[in-house]
Amino acid sequence: MTDKMQIALTNEPAADVWGGANAVISFDQHGATVHAKGEAALDNVQQAARKLDTQGIRKVALKGDNWDVESAWAFYQGLRGPKAGYEFAAPTLDDKQQKELNNRIVATDWVRQIINETAEEVGPQQLAVRAGEFIKSQAPNPENVKYKIVSGADLLEHGWVGIHTVGRGSARKPAMLQLDYNPTGDADAEVFACIIGKGITFDSGGYSIKQSSYMDSMKADMGGAAMATGGLGLAIAQGLNKRVKLILCCAENMISSNAYKLGDIITYKNGVTVEVLNSDAEGRLVLADGLLYANKYNPALTIDCATLTGSAKMALGNDYHALFSFDQNLAQRCLSAADAENEGMWQLPLAEFHRNMLPSSFADLANVSGGQYSPGASTAAAFLSHFVDDYKKGWVHLDCSGTYRKGASDKWSVGATGMGVKTLSRILVDESAR
Repeated sequence: MTDKMQIALTNEPAADVWGGANAVISFDQHGATVHAKGEAALDNVQQAARKLDTQGIRKVALKGDNWDVESAWAFYQGLRGPKAGYEFAAPTLDDKQQKELNNRIVATDWVRQIINETAEEVGPQQLAVRAGEFIKSQAPNPENVKYKIVSGADLLEHGWVGIHTVGRGSARKPAMLQLDYNPTGDADAEVFACIIGKGITFDSGGYSIKQSSYMDSMKADMGGAAMATGGLGLAIAQGLNKRVKLILCCAENMISSNAYKLGDIITYKNGVTVEVLNSDAEGRLVLADGLLYANKYNPALTIDCATLTGSAKMALGNDYHALFSFDQNLAQRCLSAADAENEGMWQLPLAEFHRNMLPSSFADLANVSGGQYSPGASTAAAFLSHFVDDYKKGWVHLDCSGTYRKGASDKWSVGATGMGVKTLSRILVDESAR
């Protein structure tokens, strides 16, 4: 006997009483059967699991020989919601498949959990510490993971003015996580990749204040940092054997007498000056520091992950992350990685002229572009390019539109999705083998 509902998988249609060919799930005295076939098979599996969760069925075990890693993974994604109490088993998978499935679950569960937690629970320093400890937990040898957190006024001493500026309006200190994963054990080993994450643990919009209907999900504005951490963690679990730096730029964007104001000018470590014309375009201001930190290691691969713009979400919704890059060969490999992992990613335009669409009368750049039809997602990516030494080679910006859903769908619960973690992991592993 078991307290878990037994779930079988078939490519046969359901009986007419359950809806026939249109049904994705049916029930009998032995449990439930998922009906999935054709190109939509994995979608059908995820939809069936979502139906079970909405019915309060959260303890399940897969049965039968038709399950594999991808179908079991699709089922788990649909089943898992933001509340506790899930019990999931896939005993029919072999040991190798079980390990792969478990690696995915561990990484994405960490990502979904930390994004779903409240901004009161996850402040800038909490995010930085928990990310560092998670990467340590994934490393075969924790001694190969070292991290440092620079916070508060110490950020200014080190020249990380963007993070400090955005976070200084909050009583909770802004922080930069500087993590080194070095499986070689050689202190002089080259840094293969730098992964930078936007970790805004709550975004009020600052003095460019958001409406409540836009602010209520802003605990999730650290979704890029969470995805960056989860992606690296999964890559390590899957055998990544090259040195990687993880840089998280963490702050609360709040309103106070000490908060930064429109018209302020920030002078970055590379000498670039930026006029703040919108305090709700804060993500790019903190990421600039992370990119500057990455430059000194001259990595072959630089990826920044951020819930950066509403423009990308307006274009792509919650089902795709937006990709921007001047390196078209690298962009195509990243898109292929997303396709291989059954995760949504779509390239949006980024051209040289976008770099000139951020004029300021008082500084080198403004942090937002003007004009009625400004391509906001593209100009945000272009802004970041001013802080990448070799922006035409080896750099990818991901505007992570799919990390969090304000409403449930037929495939996803409300809240964090973990989408993009597998893609980022595959990019790291594949690029490290080139």
